[in-house]
Amino acid sequence: MHFLSAQLEQYIQDHSQDEPLILQELTRETHLKVVRPRMLTGHFQGRVLSLLSKIINPRNILEIGTYTGYSALCLAEGLQKDGKLHTIDHNEELAAMQRRYFNKSGHGHQFIQHTGHALDIIPTLNMVFDLVFIDAEKMEYPAYLEAALTKTKPGSIILSDNVLWSGKVVEPLDPKDKATKVLLEYNKKLKEDPRLETVLLPVRDGLTLSRVL
Repeated sequence: MHFLSAQLEQYIQDHSQDEPLILQELTRETHLKVVRPRMLTGHFQGRVLSLLSKIINPRNILEIGTYTGYSALCLAEGLQKDGKLHTIDHNEELAAMQRRYFNKSGHGHQFIQHTGHALDIIPTLNMVFDLVFIDAEKMEYPAYLEAALTKTKPGSIILSDNVLWSGKVVEPLDPKDKATKVLLEYNKKLKEDPRLETVLLPVRDGLTLSRVL
């Protein structure tokens, strides 16, 4: 489902901050070499992530779902000088490509890559995160949220991507569509959870902004 016309999407992009050259290069390489390039965060949402991170100015960021590293590079733009971004992905084949672009950014030492199952890795991270970005296996979003909450503090921000799920959240539910069912429950939980205050933003495929209370 396209929420906005192509013309409006182009206008929005044209009137937002330009996409940095390194991200343009990463986009091209992802489309040439990697399966499902549609998973890229993209220009507009990337600038949203960058600006939110700059406003928050986090010392520690947790990203669940790295893909080729686009969103990590955007989020890292707001890191404090001594800050770290821990990013987790199950696909070890993408790690070298991620690292190449992290190093090219000039701040490679701030990116800590983890390969494996996020729910196994998060408990081993002995730190508090100011900003968490959830963008991995949709069926595990509720578990990711709970794991993330154990590593945050009041005032920490949790971002959840793809919460509109191509519009499926407002269409009749196919009983066999387990991912949409989980996202419907997850979106309801984010609104009703007393530990959070939440607003769902119609950015690309839906981006929920939650603040830990």
